[in-house]
Amino acid sequence: MQEHGNWRTHNRNHKGPWGPVNGVMIHHTVTKGTSDTVAIVRDGYSALPGPLCHGMIAKDGVVHLVGYGRANHAGLGDPDVLSAVIAERRPPTDNEATVDGNRHFYGFECENLGDGKDPWPEAQIEAIVRVAAAICRKHGWGARSALRHLDWQPGKVDPRGPGMDWDAVVSAVAKRLGSKPPTTPPPTPAKPKLDLSQLIAAAKSNPKASGQPVTYTGVKMVEAALVDEGLLSKTYSDGHYGTTTIAAYAAWQRKCGYTGKDADGIPGSSSLERLGKRHGFSVVA
Repeated sequence: MQEHGNWRTHNRNHKGPWGPVNGVMIHHTVTKGTSDTVAIVRDGYSALPGPLCHGMIAKDGVVHLVGYGRANHAGLGDPDVLSAVIAERRPPTDNEATVDGNRHFYGFECENLGDGKDPWPEAQIEAIVRVAAAICRKHGWGARSALRHLDWQPGKVDPRGPGMDWDAVVSAVAKRLGSKPPTTPPPTPAKPKLDLSQLIAAAKSNPKASGQPVTYTGVKMVEAALVDEGLLSKTYSDGHYGTTTIAAYAAWQRKCGYTGKDADGIPGSSSLERLGKRHGFSVVA
């Protein structure tokens, strides 16, 4: 195992909540070369900032730790799959992408070209099993708390290739765990704070401003929650409190029982606190 830089505090927690964490997701990187791959998953790139996972499992089985907390690895996925992971059942076929997986899963990228031809060495498979089993043991989870990216998000194919037999991986994790240990609650991550006054200012100024300004970073946190609620398309989760976000928040207010001028898309303390309670952030005036 190798630790890279400030991996224990390298995360995207300022962009939204991390937790409750419910499982561990395995990916392939579509890259070649361990050092270059570590750099990519730690730092990301212009369109997708890092960390892109919590750890990278190299061909030789070495686990490179690059982050801890919210990471850009899972994207939006199927709520039925999340329910199955929580219940420790085999996941159903994924056909929706409405739940923020970056909040709910540890992510481990594995060095592989992802072309269906690049093989998975025994050392790498063994490391995947050990990592998944260690995390499951820490949280008191069973082997079905491990899943693939392709189980989570429609259109994804990772991980794949010769030597990657997922049923065998899950069986090996279960064997390593033995019987499921007593559940030990994981430490509760600190809730990110959202400033109501700054959010209201963004909601009032952004729609009429030219372009798509991001005037308060907390908007992204609200938009992620609205995406989870099925009220906002991921396309519009961009940190700009525009007319589409106004409409989505108004739908949330109506869901809370408000009508008329009380459901105008401008956040109020009560509706925002209810949203925060469901999606892991606190509200300050």
